[in-house]
Amino acid sequence: MTQIRLRNTMSRQVQDFAPIDPTNVRLYLCGPTVYDRAHLGNARPVVVFDVLQRLLRHVYGAQQVTYVRNFTDVDDKINATALKRREEGAAGTLEELIRARTEETIAWYHADMDALGAERPDHEPRATDYINAMIAMIERLIEQGHAYAAEGHALFRVRSYKDYGRLSGRSVDDMIAGARVEVAPYKEDPMDFVLWKPSDDGLPGWDSPWGRGRPGWHIECSAMSYELFGESFDIHGGGIDLQFPHHENEVAQSCCAHPKGEFARFWLHNEMLQVEGKKMSKSLGNFFTVRDLLDEGIPGEVIRFVFLQTHYSKPMDWTAEKARQAEATLRKWRAAVAGIEPAPAAAPSVIDALADDLNTAGAIAALHALGDPAELKASAQMLGLLLDDMGAWAEAPVVDLSAYAEHLAALRASAMETKDFAPVDAMKQALVAAGVEVRMSKAGVELLPAVGFAPEKLPAL
Repeated sequence: MTQIRLRNTMSRQVQDFAPIDPTNVRLYLCGPTVYDRAHLGNARPVVVFDVLQRLLRHVYGAQQVTYVRNFTDVDDKINATALKRREEGAAGTLEELIRARTEETIAWYHADMDALGAERPDHEPRATDYINAMIAMIERLIEQGHAYAAEGHALFRVRSYKDYGRLSGRSVDDMIAGARVEVAPYKEDPMDFVLWKPSDDGLPGWDSPWGRGRPGWHIECSAMSYELFGESFDIHGGGIDLQFPHHENEVAQSCCAHPKGEFARFWLHNEMLQVEGKKMSKSLGNFFTVRDLLDEGIPGEVIRFVFLQTHYSKPMDWTAEKARQAEATLRKWRAAVAGIEPAPAAAPSVIDALADDLNTAGAIAALHALGDPAELKASAQMLGLLLDDMGAWAEAPVVDLSAYAEHLAALRASAMETKDFAPVDAMKQALVAAGVEVRMSKAGVELLPAVGFAPEKLPAL
């Protein structure tokens, strides 16, 4: 059997992975808060852990792996949208409007992640369906002295858990000195975090021993993973931004509520995403959603390929050039495997790369070295690439752009004499709008279909 090795955030080492039960391998991924479209950074863990679950099913058996990814559907931004809709005259109770909003955003999320070739998890629990489980866990924590009630809140007593900070590598005192913590009169300690908070009449709420209210964020995954997996499971994943405080708090409350269990044995965190070398930010104008890229004509398979070219533990830089190169590679591979059935198994070189801490970049390098189209197809499909239902984008005929290149060259030659470059600029803009990359040099004019090329938008000659 292939030995999988994974980088365990808890131990800070790459370790041999051994499931608690090889017939019941359990993977939990922190999913999205469904208040709007998923941005590009939200998609990275989905692709990373989709490859991991494919590898686990390959090694242990398709039916021996259970993959869970939750939806957080209790959130102030969701509430704000529902309240706005009610103020605008939408029919229904606030809870019904919130449910309608989350149904809408979950449908968007599914469509966008499906376009990236990500398989749906076995379970997709919604936080609002597990409120009773959260209340039960909080009651248990209070009974054991790890939590307390105060002014309609329930809070976790951080200093009651001696290993707090182990996952993130921080001490409690250092966190208080160097981090922002909410100071509130009802807290015994500044580091204590909210398990339950009160709701007024303008917010959704549920009855609880501490009054009408709603859960804090951190308790959600602890309760849902316990209900679906029990006290111990194999792998918990998410973006590095969740390591602290979200995952640190999950560890604390879960281990205190169920001290005989291990909670998650392996923790995997993917690094953040950049755009053209800069942090993705609305203020920089480089913030976009997955749907933005898809609507621009960038195929989901191309987005996935770009993601997989960088190891999950490294920051990933999205660039237009990487997308162009990924499209060219995928077009070449799809042409090579057209009409061919995949081989019975992926190439050992690809499996070995993935088993080595999910080295997707190494797996892609191995794909380039394969000469058998059937083996290439089977191996690429281990990474969620070259899937039969994702290839329609590559079937579009390649358009001959030579006439446009000659026309643009003639316009430039004329402009050199008349000094009127307006016709040149207008043609360039029209070509770029159609998704054509225009390269002009002393050697001549070169036109290349770029990602999102739309031949129907080419200007008339």
